[in-house]
Amino acid sequence: MTADAWLLRWDVLGAVLAMAAATYLCRIAGTVLRRAVQLPRFLEAMLRELPGPLFVAYVTPALAEAGVTGLLAAAAVMLTQWRTGQLALSIPMGVVALALLRLWPA
Repeated sequence: MTADAWLLRWDVLGAVLAMAAATYLCRIAGTVLRRAVQLPRFLEAMLRELPGPLFVAYVTPALAEAGVTGLLAAAAVMLTQWRTGQLALSIPMGVVALALLRLWPA
């Protein structure tokens, strides 16, 4: 590799810094607006429940692609979560279940 490959590209650095600033401004603006504006109760309730549906929207396509193996691993996660209530145990249980199910001869 040549020495030129290690040089800093100012356009890339500028783009990264601009994206970091935009991200920070969006996050801080949300906090500031949240303190300044009183939301209606129904909107408060909706925002409080939003993480669950978003998680399902992210996970569902992966489960559909994984087929029966993925559904069985998801069942292991749900059973572990239901019985223990500990997410830190449920997620590794799903990973282990998926790995073991993939080793199972078809």
